[in-house]
Amino acid sequence: MDSVDESLIGLLARSANGDSVALRTLYEQTSPQLFAVLLRILRRSELAEEALQDVYVNIWRNAAAYHAQRGRPMAWMISIARYRALDIRRSLKHEHLNQEVTEMEELLPADNVDVLTQTDLSNDARRLAECMKGLSTDQERCIRLAFLDGLSHDEISRKLSSPMGTVKSWVRRGLMALKACLSS
Repeated sequence: MDSVDESLIGLLARSANGDSVALRTLYEQTSPQLFAVLLRILRRSELAEEALQDVYVNIWRNAAAYHAQRGRPMAWMISIARYRALDIRRSLKHEHLNQEVTEMEELLPADNVDVLTQTDLSNDARRLAECMKGLSTDQERCIRLAFLDGLSHDEISRKLSSPMGTVKSWVRRGLMALKACLSS
């Protein structure tokens, strides 16, 4: 565990005890990354901004549920952000979300992100990119559609004109391969 994780774990613990200053500090340190996740899925900054507030309300309410043994604090917070974004997308299915966000905008860190956090995220992104290269084309495409674009298995199945069971298998096997690669 590195010092950034230790700091975030401490802030989560203090937030769980009702320390609003800790939550504000947590927000300052992590909101750029969470906003990028939300923006990638929602593709509209106003929706991502609204979702970001919901995410921190959820973090505040559920901070006591975080356990360091189950994973890194940033991964826990990103999963909260991702699920919130997917909920919003599902509720807005009738609306056409086609505003494109350039990859460069998503990768640019905010001014208040410290160098250690940027380095950790860059290293994690490089490792993930390397592991993604080891997947089959179908596995990689399905994982990108599910986790980066926020599509459901059903939406992926329709988009790729592939049976739902096949899509689920590609996602499951791809995730297993990524887990093995990232843990080695």
